[in-house]
Amino acid sequence: MKNVLITGGSGLVGQKITDLLEEKGYAVAWLSRTIQNRKSFLWQVDKGMIDPEAIEWADAVIHLAGAGVAEKRWTDDRKKLILESRTKSTQLLHDAINSAVNKPSTFISASAVGYYGFNTGTNLMTESSSNGTDFLAQVVIAWEEEARKMEELQLRTVLLRIGIVLDSSGGALKEILKPPFAAPLGSGDQWMSWIHIADLAKMFVFALEKTTLQGTFNAVGPNPATNQEVTKVAAQATGKPYVGLGVPEFVLKLVLGEMAAMVLGGNRVSSQKIQKAGFEFDHPNLKEAMRDLF
Repeated sequence: MKNVLITGGSGLVGQKITDLLEEKGYAVAWLSRTIQNRKSFLWQVDKGMIDPEAIEWADAVIHLAGAGVAEKRWTDDRKKLILESRTKSTQLLHDAINSAVNKPSTFISASAVGYYGFNTGTNLMTESSSNGTDFLAQVVIAWEEEARKMEELQLRTVLLRIGIVLDSSGGALKEILKPPFAAPLGSGDQWMSWIHIADLAKMFVFALEKTTLQGTFNAVGPNPATNQEVTKVAAQATGKPYVGLGVPEFVLKLVLGEMAAMVLGGNRVSSQKIQKAGFEFDHPNLKEAMRDLF
């Protein structure tokens, strides 16, 4: 299994996975809307177009594509894009694989801990925990439903429910450290199930290489922390001033609208299932992970 096709390859996680795979000797190509400065195949999800050669070439597919959930306010149009960029892209891949003469053997799809709902309090969520009912939970449910249809095509299918990805160049940490000082959001007591980006990339490669692995796994680190803890440790790692007084809830709702529920809530999510399958974290501790990143 040497040829790996990645959707969403130009994103932070996609680039990290690409680098790791190429270091290990895999041939990697991206499915992209435009030709990249690397091996790539064209697709346009909104037009239902995909280069059939991409599927014929691939031994495995890693599916990361989807509109960012925190990039813009959730208007009706934005919410539709967030949903359909995930479901329609997965449907397009399914149809292309179904039509292919030479099918890939493995399909690994990103998912999200948003499956469990905006706020599950202090409960430790496992892969068998019930789903939430809010907007993001409904998005993840529909996304996973489409991804699981790959099993009907006899593909080994793995779904990784990703938590808060810690990376120095983007994502949650960039937003936390954007103001002149770092401060928790709301009460700061909400749980953040974080994972170092290097561990996340390693987990995707683990899912690719461990051919007995199948089903749904939480892609989070083993030590969730509160928003206050993550913010404070990030400030310490970067030398940014830390203010313990949280950003008021009403301010967040005013600025973010409906999206505020995502940052004011939180999930405490278990990583035990993937660890029992043999995965080992390089960065399980929050302070060490921050030192490594910065």
